[in-house]
Amino acid sequence: MPTRRSVRKLSLEPTGWGKVPVGASSLLRELPIVFGAIGLLYGLIVFAHYWASPVNSQADISLRAGALPKYALFSVLRIAAAYVASLAFTILYGYLAAYNRQAERVMVPLLDTLQSIPVLSFLPPVMLSMVALFPSRQLGVELGSILLIFTGQVWNMTFSFYSSLKTIPTEMQEAALAYRLSWWQRFWQLELPHASIGLIWNSMMSVAGGWFFLMACEMFVLGSHDFRLPGLGSYLQTAANQGDTRAICGGLAAMIGVIVLIDQIVWRPVIAWAEKFKLEQVGSGETPRSPVLSLLRASKLLPVAIRTFYFPARERLDLHFAKTRAQAIGWGGRGPLPHFTPRILAGIILVAVSYTMVRMFATLATLSSAELRHIAWGTGATFLRVQATLLLAALWTVPVGVTIGLRARLAAVVQPLAQIAASVPATALFPVMLLVLFRIGGGLGIGSILLLLLGTQWYILFNVIAGATAIPADLKEVCETYQLSTAERWRTLFLPAIFPYLITGFVTASGGAWNASIVAEYFRFRGQTMSTTGLGAIISQATDTANFRLLVAATVVMALLVVTMNRLVWRRLYALAATRFKLEA
Repeated sequence: MPTRRSVRKLSLEPTGWGKVPVGASSLLRELPIVFGAIGLLYGLIVFAHYWASPVNSQADISLRAGALPKYALFSVLRIAAAYVASLAFTILYGYLAAYNRQAERVMVPLLDTLQSIPVLSFLPPVMLSMVALFPSRQLGVELGSILLIFTGQVWNMTFSFYSSLKTIPTEMQEAALAYRLSWWQRFWQLELPHASIGLIWNSMMSVAGGWFFLMACEMFVLGSHDFRLPGLGSYLQTAANQGDTRAICGGLAAMIGVIVLIDQIVWRPVIAWAEKFKLEQVGSGETPRSPVLSLLRASKLLPVAIRTFYFPARERLDLHFAKTRAQAIGWGGRGPLPHFTPRILAGIILVAVSYTMVRMFATLATLSSAELRHIAWGTGATFLRVQATLLLAALWTVPVGVTIGLRARLAAVVQPLAQIAASVPATALFPVMLLVLFRIGGGLGIGSILLLLLGTQWYILFNVIAGATAIPADLKEVCETYQLSTAERWRTLFLPAIFPYLITGFVTASGGAWNASIVAEYFRFRGQTMSTTGLGAIISQATDTANFRLLVAATVVMALLVVTMNRLVWRRLYALAATRFKLEA
């Protein structure tokens, strides 16, 4: 049975910030924090002013280098807004699905279905509805773009959070019951900290996915409508369409610079801070470090802000949920919501699904036999490409990910490079790849597999790194004590420890590969359209020509195939991970 200390270790308290540190830092040390806050506020004001401006869905995209800072700011704010929405959705959806068995039966298959739908399939309903809601303001087009980025970010985060909640060690659950923690206290001190490492690494992958699909989310064609938004994605797409190599290199350099900056300012501090959430009995030999986190901890202003705003709000929440303990979640499967709420949600979902199914079958009934054969051949071709991509990705990401995760110093060097590689839109590199493939005798069939690999292998890598990072130091010391061989360590520790994370990586990589097929099998360069047989090419072509019948049919087939694979293969492996490979005493 864990001690009270082991439960407290997982608290989200900002360690060391309860009072002003001794030996306060100079004003010069505070300036980066002040300037950062001012810059963030200025960016939000500029973006808000742009949102309120009259609608201009066909903005002229300048390829001047001087336009890159403004485009970079707009793209970062869109991705940040989509990430905030994704994080809120992840916590609410994953929490309810993990702890309410009735809701879980509906929500997990629904999540499988949603993550299998490509970004371009969300494009018509999302963009047209947002433009209809705000017809005279730029806000409508911007919200549509943010929601499209959201659909490329949220699913792997939700799967990771749900999986982490299902694999909380039994002794930690028993400790929470013994100390009579309310559902809020359990969430804040146990559940969210336990899920934090996997959630952080999947958040990095989600943001990288946002950059990957940025070209499709900032510049797209829907029938006679040509939507263009100022940003790095539209800049790179315009440069690729015009074959401007200089502009492509400049756009990629700007994107890489932004990614590196975000990594140093956001992700490295968060990774170093989350190190305290590892479940272990002894301290790790190597711990991630971040100069930014050290600067924040040495700050004189942040402790004042935390004591003024954070601690009072936290105390009020604790007291409020302590008073409403009767409504707290229990480990038997009841949620913090009233018992009838899941039934209401299930009823609403059932009505919506029934209506959608009726309309869908009415649409599919109008398809010709030639179109059905076209979809069948495309489905088979894309299925084979996706399976080949997963196999190739697993061959290198598992050993490399474990090696990186076990060595904090190596992770500090490799993780930013992996994030950059995952974030760079493969479509921007695709012209060079195609030229090389055509010269050596390959074609778009092989090129599409390489593009799928560039877009999806990172889901597995980041999850494997998260799993290896979460391995307690005491278990690694046991391996050293008993002098286990490398093969024995992989069999008895590494593979069982990373197994839940690996399954999450495979699920999200599979859905990501199907999603990425829309850009891997249908590509424009220098005014020419190149495509190969595949379901992704059918969806992209149907979107360009506003052929909604074909778009709906291809999307339904893709969703059904992905859901079937998830239910027959990945769900069973999830259950195995939750029962046999939980890290517990």
